[in-house]
Amino acid sequence: MKVLVAVKRVVDYNVKVRVKSDNTGVDIANVKMSMNPFDEIAVEEAMRLKEKGVVTEVIAVSCGVAQCSETLRTAMAIGADRAILVQTDVELQPLAVAKLLKALVDKEQPGLVILGKQAIDDDCNQTGQMLAALCDLPQATFASKVEIADGRASVTREVDGGSETLSISLPAIITTDLRLNEPRYVTLPNIMKAKKKQMDIFKPEDLGVDVTSRIKTLKVSEPPKRSAGVKVPDVAALVDKLKNEAKVI
Repeated sequence: MKVLVAVKRVVDYNVKVRVKSDNTGVDIANVKMSMNPFDEIAVEEAMRLKEKGVVTEVIAVSCGVAQCSETLRTAMAIGADRAILVQTDVELQPLAVAKLLKALVDKEQPGLVILGKQAIDDDCNQTGQMLAALCDLPQATFASKVEIADGRASVTREVDGGSETLSISLPAIITTDLRLNEPRYVTLPNIMKAKKKQMDIFKPEDLGVDVTSRIKTLKVSEPPKRSAGVKVPDVAALVDKLKNEAKVI
């Protein structure tokens, strides 16, 4: 079985992001970029399925600027067999990414597509669901455990009241949650091997996909700074402040 894993290049989670002075977006100049943590979990899960003998080939896919090739090399260092980069300088939104992935699903015919549940830069949590709708395939989101057997996937996912287990037929779309696994450490020999692995590069027009933005960002601003706390002399003063200043009671 072939598995397609989508990975996104984002600002590293250890970096404190800064808003541009003109409030048009986040400043990513000279900022460390890395693979989206949820996508790293997706790649790790694909590799574990391959190690179990369930999967025969793992293909990493990324959509975006040329530097996304570095993220794909990381995915191949983790163990992906080959990579596909859909290169464009257009700012991609979830629907555009889902359409690009749909074109690749039609091309590669994978038995399973695994994505991170969301990216830590825009927090949209939309691409996996949109891809499932476009491909008309079953989906299981927020997966914390995945088992494949007899042409079906058993996926345990977290819900508000605890957890539930879904049984879905393959091919299918799965999005990963934090508790699914712990990604492995990438070793230097595997990083060197990844440089020799195959990476195909396409343009959106090669796949017949229009990636024109449908949403315009009007303004990006930092959240207001928290004001310092105050001490009150007694309960009556606390109740008064909660009632008249905070207006929460």
